[in-house]
Amino acid sequence: MRPPPLAATLTRRALALSLLAVSALGACDGVSHSSDTTGIQTLARWEWHGRLVVTPDAHVTVVHMHIDTGGRAGGDVVLARYEFNPSSALGAQYALTLGLELGHARDLRPYARYPIGAASAPIPAYATVVCLCRPLREDSIRGTFQLATRGLRQLTGRIDATLFFTEWNDPARHAVYSLHQRLDAVK
Repeated sequence: MRPPPLAATLTRRALALSLLAVSALGACDGVSHSSDTTGIQTLARWEWHGRLVVTPDAHVTVVHMHIDTGGRAGGDVVLARYEFNPSSALGAQYALTLGLELGHARDLRPYARYPIGAASAPIPAYATVVCLCRPLREDSIRGTFQLATRGLRQLTGRIDATLFFTEWNDPARHAVYSLHQRLDAVK
């Protein structure tokens, strides 16, 4: 049997090395961790000149959150949704929607942790939860956002936060949700 041509051998080695490099980079991207919460990101919208509009509606115990790109100019905003425990068991699943007002994303340093939360934080954040439970409204968010990369049409980062909610009809009852996830937002 004749040995394979030199070009084919080099091509196979180059392919093997590139696959190894890609798998190593994916495992060590600095954004994903083995201790991440098990949510599935189902939405992540990034707008360059927008603002978050958060409107509670006490009549139907919901909070409407969306990105407004018209009217007065704003900064970079992200709206992301994570779904948890998608199973056939009734009541086992819930979804968290998180809104971030990043200001100008180009001013954020990669891999620096920025506090998120109230309007006084460097990155104001808002959240809603959808579940088969009593209606909840956001109390506060404590945590950090870490920007990994910012391209022309994609923003990648990490959210490490605890979201605190209160029942609409009973302020003494609280719910706490953790969100430790990678964030991939697209324009």
